[in-house]
Amino acid sequence: MAKKIDRIDSVESLEAKLEEMRKAEDIYSKFTQEQVDSICLAAATAANQARIPLAKMANAETGIGVIEDKVIKNNYASEHIHHYFRNKKTCGIIEENRAFGTKRVAEPLGVIGAIIPTTNPTSTAIYKILISLKTRNAIMVSPHPGAKECTIEAARIMKEAAEKAGLPENVIAWVDEPSLDISAVLMKKVDLILATGGPAMVNAAYSSGTPAIGVGPGNCNVIFDESCDIKTAVASTIHSKTFDNGVICASEQHVTVLQSIYNEVKKEFQNNRCHFLNADEAKKVGQVFFNSQTHGVNAGAVGRSAATIAEMAGISIPEGTKVLIFETDDTSHDNPWANEKLCPVLGMFKAKNFEEALKICDKLVNEGGAGHTGALYVDPLETEKIDRFATTVKAARILVNTPTAHGGIGDLYNFDIAPSLTLGPGSWGGSTFAGQSNIEQLLNIKTVAERRENMLWLRVPEKVYFKRGCTPIALKELRDEYDCKKVFIVTDSNIFNLGMCQPVIDQLSEMGITSAVFSDIQVDPKIQDAMKGLPTMDSFQPDMIVAIGGGSAMDTAKIMWVLYEHPEYRDRWLDLATVFIDIRKRVGKFPRLGQKAKLVCIPTTAGTGSEVTPFTIISDAETGYKWPIADYEILPTMAIVDADYMMDCPPSVTRASGYDVLTHAVEAYVSVLASDYTNGMALTAIKSVFEYLPRAYKNGANDPEARIKMADASCLAGIAFANAFLGANHSLAHKLGGYHHLPHGTANAVLFTEVCKYNAQRVPEKMGTFSQYKYPQAFERYVQIAEYCGMKGKNDQESFDNFIKAANDLKRAIDVPMSIKDYGIKEEDFMATLDEMVENAFNDQCTGGNPVYPLFSEIREIYLKAYWGDEYEKKAVEVSERK
Repeated sequence: MAKKIDRIDSVESLEAKLEEMRKAEDIYSKFTQEQVDSICLAAATAANQARIPLAKMANAETGIGVIEDKVIKNNYASEHIHHYFRNKKTCGIIEENRAFGTKRVAEPLGVIGAIIPTTNPTSTAIYKILISLKTRNAIMVSPHPGAKECTIEAARIMKEAAEKAGLPENVIAWVDEPSLDISAVLMKKVDLILATGGPAMVNAAYSSGTPAIGVGPGNCNVIFDESCDIKTAVASTIHSKTFDNGVICASEQHVTVLQSIYNEVKKEFQNNRCHFLNADEAKKVGQVFFNSQTHGVNAGAVGRSAATIAEMAGISIPEGTKVLIFETDDTSHDNPWANEKLCPVLGMFKAKNFEEALKICDKLVNEGGAGHTGALYVDPLETEKIDRFATTVKAARILVNTPTAHGGIGDLYNFDIAPSLTLGPGSWGGSTFAGQSNIEQLLNIKTVAERRENMLWLRVPEKVYFKRGCTPIALKELRDEYDCKKVFIVTDSNIFNLGMCQPVIDQLSEMGITSAVFSDIQVDPKIQDAMKGLPTMDSFQPDMIVAIGGGSAMDTAKIMWVLYEHPEYRDRWLDLATVFIDIRKRVGKFPRLGQKAKLVCIPTTAGTGSEVTPFTIISDAETGYKWPIADYEILPTMAIVDADYMMDCPPSVTRASGYDVLTHAVEAYVSVLASDYTNGMALTAIKSVFEYLPRAYKNGANDPEARIKMADASCLAGIAFANAFLGANHSLAHKLGGYHHLPHGTANAVLFTEVCKYNAQRVPEKMGTFSQYKYPQAFERYVQIAEYCGMKGKNDQESFDNFIKAANDLKRAIDVPMSIKDYGIKEEDFMATLDEMVENAFNDQCTGGNPVYPLFSEIREIYLKAYWGDEYEKKAVEVSERK
């Protein structure tokens, strides 16, 4: 049986005791909140009842401070610390959010190493023991050699009371004979160091390799603004500076007074028993409290009264003097009066104005007490000055109209700042923590997160009108519902020259609405095209934009809408092309639209679905890149789906835009964001494309039913992918079209079956990421498409094969090339851009919705398969043999 350790006076006894403590802490870590709170109450009560004898003992042992003030500190450490955490949960589940499926579980850290200073030897021990007990940690108290008896006595009193209340033995322990060797081992063996004391000790804690929360020197400067209440400012400063003879590190070390009130402030200090030193006296006093070698405080002066300091300096001062003050303008670190002084002496600086006062204060705090405390006396209505002070001074505690010794430790002059006797200075002061150390820093918080499916959505334009011949009726709303005065029509030159815009222009004129037309748009719209139309739009100042045309016209209208309402984006429009994982969490908020104008879209092709989507695809003529811009702000206000505008669509446009519809609908159906709200629209669109696209391609206006069905399919697919989004097919097509100038729909078509086969992997290298997407299921989704469209086979594999065959047959039926090579792109040209296309396709906005998350190598392989088509296997063998 291991020998019980009753006294720690060596490294060996420390290590043995730590083993006992870990066993005890393991038991204590399983206590309930009720048990812990009962133990904390007993310990706090015992400490509070012993506040006077502990204060006397501390003063007698150290010779530091004022007994009565130490009584208050002991009272504060037991009462305010306990009150702060009394009703807080620190055991087990401390927080639960059932709606989001999360729980926060509190666990102790283990064994706390508590370094106790000689300045506050009992109150700091009380505070650290209480926060350790509340958090179910064991605590090893390491007293200062010059205050060990009183510190140990405080720990003993609390230990006995806590164990009587049920605390396991060995949760609280202390070092009986402090030494450098014991301290070094202690710092390495515990789980967290709470380091309160001088710079050397704090630095040792930080260098130990163990997590540590430490303090830093407090070189608190206080600004007296000309708007302040001078009596309050002076009285508060004296009250704080004389409390326990100035040993609290947050206490005032110097004041900076504005010139306009300087003499009045000086007189007020004098009237309140403060003595102003001359230069010779100040030099002598400085030699007493300031160590010029370390630029720190001389230990012999710490916590001594003004009378004692004067006697040590060999100077005479009036009897009853509270604080010694020296007026100086030297803010250098070599000036004793510009540094920390843990005794009732103050430096006093004069500033011409508030800005100069800020500079003085910031320099003093930053050079001598970075991160600790700064204070300002000011009229509370001077909020700009308060804010300026707060943003300028590098201190974790910014105190306003507050005695800093009391205000810095918290919960006395402001009740939303935690009470603490270990004041973290943050990175400014070399610490990992800025603030009031308390129970929060002594807990490991585990987060339990259950899988949840985030809220989904179905967003469509405010109005979607569809039926052949519906345009004139829908356009009446521009006058009757929107009180429209000016319409800016965006179209392409072919549409305009064919006279397709004229009926709209005429109707608008009949309704008393003025119109202007911009038609200088190319296929695959360029940002440069949009920029050309903006001057006309700016001068016309429309309250409605009407896009008439295919995807090019509608996409151009969307980006012009954005840049018309928000001209600040004209020279940084690419900021709008933010790639996101979740559109609701995108980096940067998309600018608000609809304040100056609304958008109506009238498609003339059955393809892009842009009339109902929050997307626009814009190319940059300078780079050749295609940029998808996505946000529901660019969702049109009204969509008018009128097949009359599509009857005479050329066969080449019909086939490209028609296959684009298929790609939209299929990608929306297999997307990781697909939902029951989008699935029905996607399936209906897919079936319509297989059935009606060949007829629309061959028969054109002679088959109005096919045209109407394709118009509806395009819109339905648009709504589906506007909410379920797209995938890798579009990512690859955007770059293929951008680099090699394939029409967008054709680029989608030549890639389509290869992307489907890639997505259909049962066990892909990486699946797509979205909370509702539980496992790879694209293959099953393709099979469902096949079955819905009448392609069901003897088994799932045959159904999938039938779907792929039908997709290829559709290409042949509408004369789409079967490969990229067949389109006429030279091998050397394709290979020269391949690597760049791969990386940019991966980075495309659409990639995130794909059911399989593609690697660069996989995108490359898809491109190569789509380029060579049936020749791919042969080419792959040739490449392998060459290698």
